[in-house]
Amino acid sequence: MLLIRCPWCGDREETEFGYGGQAHVAYPPSAEQLSDDEWAQYLFFRDNPKGPFAERWVHAAGCRRWFNAVRHTVSNEFISVYRPGEKPAGGAA
Repeated sequence: MLLIRCPWCGDREETEFGYGGQAHVAYPPSAEQLSDDEWAQYLFFRDNPKGPFAERWVHAAGCRRWFNAVRHTVSNEFISVYRPGEKPAGGAA
């Protein structure tokens, strides 16, 4: 069983959460000027690092709020969790 810390609710079982993909992906400033390939790159291509990775999660079975987490993709350890607009502890991500 994996415990994930929700910034509002505290530690909860992983079954209460939903994965939202890579965090901090900025919307293109001039989306209407993107080519189809550039738009597809924005929509479908994400980083896939081995190590700490900033992700978005939602506490779907709890407060239903989105938050960010830095998770080590090899060990599955959650290094930090933080609310949207905040920076992760220790400057990770």
